[in-house]
Amino acid sequence: MRLLRLALENFRIYRRMDETIPQGVVIIVGGNAQGKTALLEAVYYLATFASFQARHDSELINRQESKHSLPAVARLVAEFQRDGEVRTHRLEVRLIWEANGAGRRLRREVLLDGMKRKLGEAVGVFNAVLFLPQMTAIVSGSPEIRRRYLNLTLSQVDREYAAALTAYGQVLSQRNALLKRLQEQGGDPSQLDFWDSELSALGAVLIHRRVRLLKELGRLALRVHWDLTHHSETLELRYQPAYDPLNDGSLFKRVAGDYARFSVEELAAGMAEALRRRRAEEISRGVTTLGPHRDEFRFWVGDMDLGTYGSRGQIRTAMLSLKFAEVEWIESTTKQVPVLLLDETLAELDAARRADIQSRLAKADQVLLTTTDLGFFSPDFVRCSTVWRITAGTIER
Repeated sequence: MRLLRLALENFRIYRRMDETIPQGVVIIVGGNAQGKTALLEAVYYLATFASFQARHDSELINRQESKHSLPAVARLVAEFQRDGEVRTHRLEVRLIWEANGAGRRLRREVLLDGMKRKLGEAVGVFNAVLFLPQMTAIVSGSPEIRRRYLNLTLSQVDREYAAALTAYGQVLSQRNALLKRLQEQGGDPSQLDFWDSELSALGAVLIHRRVRLLKELGRLALRVHWDLTHHSETLELRYQPAYDPLNDGSLFKRVAGDYARFSVEELAAGMAEALRRRRAEEISRGVTTLGPHRDEFRFWVGDMDLGTYGSRGQIRTAMLSLKFAEVEWIESTTKQVPVLLLDETLAELDAARRADIQSRLAKADQVLLTTTDLGFFSPDFVRCSTVWRITAGTIER
């Protein structure tokens, strides 16, 4: 996968930008709030149609544009070439903030090679892996952040997962509404049978895909982390599904591979039975307490939970290991090498780990790096890279 051109209009700080993207490593240098991270965010948005930072897509539209006129439109355009293909593709996303009666709404249009597409038809056409400093919250933050990471990563390459995730959210909402009604008004609990069946079938797909992802990421990240720590730390990803098909009391010690033997059908049947056993409790609480919407996974080094006890350097190293593993996983799954996007990567790392990471990056197909200080990088690394300087959304080569 190679990004050839990126054009932005009214996206974050960018009123207008249109740049040819070189192959290899591109180092983007600039002060804070000059548009470095927004540029990486734009590329990642074209891969996932989601922002890891914004709470709502309307926040991505340039503030001056959205403040003074409606409709306000942000455009993101990527021209790219997929591995093994000669032709060039063009992907465009339009974010349209418009009046809707007395209020406003965000409408999104996606065009692939000039033709309007549904989101599910365009996702996964372009691939990217993003690291931001705040992504260390995937290690140390709430379970919701880790679930969001799993969803974004899988949805980028697995359309069946993305469709099941959307449908699961809709069924979960309907089931919760029924539980609330049964809690407040009473009624026949067998009304839940249909929703239990639907939730279990969709939830089983999500669990099955997450098991496969975490198993493979765990294997790849272990090797990367072993190298980055000079053979001093063993990283492990431990899966904690809210519905545990093993149910033997050792939930917090399991890796994803422990669940690999279960088929989708076995997971669906087991989850449906678990929901039936928990029905009275869930009616009394008025909410669904079992299912992949409450899944969790943790990062462990030896007998230490990094999210609870890891240092900032350890957490950052674990996160970078996960990101390098993600690149390898996407390549093995899609046969496409994703564009790697790294924001302020080398901060808070010692000299040895900085050198190791630069050695890895030097071999990458295409990397966009941001930094406030070129001094983080070795002279040889800088000399072999393309350097851009960015000021208030304007790029100088």
